[in-house]
Amino acid sequence: QVQLVESGGGLVQAGGSLRLSCAASGRTLNIYAMGWFRQAPGKEREFVAAISWNGGITKYADSVKGRFTISRDNAKNTVYLQMNSLKPEDTAVYYCTTGETTDTLAAMSRINSWGQGTQVTVSS
Repeated sequence: QVQLVESGGGLVQAGGSLRLSCAASGRTLNIYAMGWFRQAPGKEREFVAAISWNGGITKYADSVKGRFTISRDNAKNTVYLQMNSLKPEDTAVYYCTTGETTDTLAAMSRINSWGQGTQVTVSS
């Protein structure tokens, strides 16, 4: 079992940037696809981005394409989410996950582990 701990959330003005990090322990990450999800108050959890085990494939939700970038450093057992041009509608708790492939993560299927989440608040 992999333990995931997110960090980097906070309060930012619209148009600003944040970089989320997800540190893993328990097992090395390089056998897993990794992903980010988010959940806003009163809404269902939704897919944000995913990256394959070697970083060669990435997937994004349409709502964040061109603004967010997912990356990973397997040597550091860490995955990142660079968020630029933030909008108030990006406000949510962001969760890190491990999964089988970027396709299964995008489908919110076969998820192995969840982090505890980190709050991102974007003010207008």
